[in-house]
Amino acid sequence: MKCPRCGRDVAAGPVAGRLSKGRVWRHDPPNMRSRYDALVSCDGSLEIVDLPYGQMELAVDEPAEPEPGEQGEPVLF
Repeated sequence: MKCPRCGRDVAAGPVAGRLSKGRVWRHDPPNMRSRYDALVSCDGSLEIVDLPYGQMELAVDEPAEPEPGEQGEPVLF
């Protein structure tokens, strides 16, 4: 996605409890490193933004039922 402040293509990670929101990864704006000879974080770093796919449901595989005798369960004969 693009940073809302500098327009640079950056990644965004999910925000806990808010499926449609993400936090922009820390980055330096274009051409700032050459001016200051150091990393300078963009003002848009760590900003909360709308994720491009909105509210998505994540597929979660259900664990298989354990076989008798696994995980300390008694085996009945």
